[in-house]
Amino acid sequence: MKILITLANPNKQSFCKAIAETAAKTLEKKGCLVIFHDLYKEKFLPVLPKGEDKRTAKLPAIIKEHCKEIREADGIIIVHPNWWGMPPAILKGWIDRVIRVGVAYKFLEGDKGDGVPVGLLKAKTAIVFNTSNTKPAREKKTFKDPLETIWKNCVFGLCGVKDFYRKTYGVIVTSTLRQRKSWLKDVERIVNMKFRS
Repeated sequence: MKILITLANPNKQSFCKAIAETAAKTLEKKGCLVIFHDLYKEKFLPVLPKGEDKRTAKLPAIIKEHCKEIREADGIIIVHPNWWGMPPAILKGWIDRVIRVGVAYKFLEGDKGDGVPVGLLKAKTAIVFNTSNTKPAREKKTFKDPLETIWKNCVFGLCGVKDFYRKTYGVIVTSTLRQRKSWLKDVERIVNMKFRS
């Protein structure tokens, strides 16, 4: 089983990084092939250049590589902090450049792009792990949990990934070492539950 992990957090000691590394180790123990991208470490360029959104665009080698990896992945894990109810800009740029027509979705014949796309991703399961400094009850009541809508409905739902799971850990800023260890055990449990070999 081939699993793509994409991490987006600029802090090298972030809890997001610990989550991503825990997920990778858990999958490797199961014999999975893990493709790991730390977008900040790799200095991924998030700005979509003019014309690159076209299906016929000539893509840079790095974008071709990312597209091939997501197309071939059996599962996908995304890890990022909740910033203003959104992913970090670098991850939004990754979506813009990699979750693209002809790779992650297509339009039916005769559709000029105004219809509902058909998902193309091979992955059956996607997990999104978030960190947050907002209490879960407030996130749901006040903000209506925009990250759930973005990832479940606007990205993976439209790209054909049927099994979607998201978990947020927090409040990070006041968390103890004991809590964080417990959360990493939970990451391991979720990964094992969702990716059975």
